[in-house]
Amino acid sequence: MTVCAIEITTTAPFSIAADGSYAARLAGDGEARYPERWTLAGPEPYAVPLPLAQPEEADSEVLALADGRVLIHRRVERRHAFALLYPTGGAADGPRTGELPLGSVEPGDEGMRIRLLPPSPDGCGAFALASSAAGTTVWRVAGGPFGPVARIPGWCSGGVWLDRTGRLLALDRELEGTTKAVVVDLGRGGEVSPLLQIAEGSDDRLLLADPDSGLLLIRSDAPGAPRLGWGVLGSSLPVRFPECLRGEAGIPFAVQPGQALMPETCGVALRLEQGGEGGGTPGGSGGVIGLWRPADRHVFRLAAPDGWLGTGLWSPQGRLHLPYSTPGTPCGITGLTLPVAPPPPVRLDPPAAPAAPRPVPLQQAPL
Repeated sequence: MTVCAIEITTTAPFSIAADGSYAARLAGDGEARYPERWTLAGPEPYAVPLPLAQPEEADSEVLALADGRVLIHRRVERRHAFALLYPTGGAADGPRTGELPLGSVEPGDEGMRIRLLPPSPDGCGAFALASSAAGTTVWRVAGGPFGPVARIPGWCSGGVWLDRTGRLLALDRELEGTTKAVVVDLGRGGEVSPLLQIAEGSDDRLLLADPDSGLLLIRSDAPGAPRLGWGVLGSSLPVRFPECLRGEAGIPFAVQPGQALMPETCGVALRLEQGGEGGGTPGGSGGVIGLWRPADRHVFRLAAPDGWLGTGLWSPQGRLHLPYSTPGTPCGITGLTLPVAPPPPVRLDPPAAPAAPRPVPLQQAPL
C-alpha cells in the first residue's frame, strides 16, 4: 500500500509511515501510556508494544518511520527531547525496547510551541516545528544532522509536503493578522515563497496535498466565510469551492495517490462532524467519514468503524484503509471504496444565479 497524505494541523495520534509500511501510536490509558508500532505491510496488521522502564506522558508524540523505528517526542521539564525506539528481539522475559537519543530543543520563550511535522516523504527524515511570536524554526530531528534547517518570520502552523523527496514544505504563516500558506525550500537554506494568494485579505490555509496529481485541499474565507476548496499546484486556474462541501466543517486526512496529472479523479477522505450539513449516514461511535472526489458533486457520509483512530491511507486502486482498535480487535484495519456519485439533477428553466467572485489563481510554487 502507498500512503496518501497526512493531516496537517498536527501530527495525528496514529502516525503512518511515508510508504504505508508501518504506523505508530501512543497506546494505553491514564498513566500507563506506551508507544506501540503497527506493521501494515503484511497480510494482516499486527502490533508490537515498545514500553520502557517508565510510562510515557499523555502529551508525548510518536512518528512512524519507514525502517520500522518509532520517533518519540517528549517534554522533559523545559526541554523537548527526541529519541528513536525499536524492538530489540526476543528475550527470556519477552521482547525489549531499544532507545537511541537524538537531541533536544529548549524553547526560547514561554509562548513557543514545539511539535512534530508529518513524516518526511523520503521515509527516513523527521522534522519538528518550533513556533513563537518571534518567528518559526524548522528542526531536523532524525534522518540527518540534528539541528535547525530553516527560520521563517511569523508564527507558522500546519505542515504539508509538496514533493516526494522531502524538500518542499508548505506551512501556514500568520503575519500581520493574515494567514497565508507559504513554501519553505529546505534544499535552499529554508528559502520562503508564497503559495496561496486567493484574495488580498483572506486567510488561505493548505490542508493536504498530493504530489502525484498536484491536488491541493484548501480552507479559505475568500468566498465570504471559511470554506473547503481545491486547486492544482502550479495551475493558472482559480481555486474552486464546490457547493457539496459548503457547510462541511470536516478536515481532509487522506488523498488517493498515483493519479498522475488527474487531480479531479483523486479520492479524498474527510473527518466530518456528526450531524453536519450534507445529510447521509449517521455516524456510529467511531465518527463520520466523508468520501468525495473533485470531479463529483456529492459527498458520501459513512459511519467510521468503532475504535477508528482518526486517520487512514488510500491505495492507488482507490481503497481507503482505516485503522481501528477495540477491546475485541486491538489492531485492526478495515476498508472502504468510494461509491459512484449520482448524476447531477436535471433542472428546467433554472433562474439566473449571480456570478460568483473569481478568486485569484494559485501563486506559482517553486517546483
